[in-house]
Amino acid sequence: MAKPNYSFQKRQKELAKKKKKEEKRLKKLEQASEENPAEQSPTDAKPDPSTDGDT
Repeated sequence: MAKPNYSFQKRQKELAKKKKKEEKRLKKLEQASEENPAEQSPTDAKPDPSTDGDT
């Protein structure tokens, strides 16, 4: 009978955890962007007058 490959099983478990954590992070990020659509790009509202280059 063959020996079980514990390191492979451990690696698969770690990858599954990592994938689940990333999906959870993306879901939270998506929910946050849906709740605050006005806060997406506040820098687009007004250009900075100090960077006109007139000096």
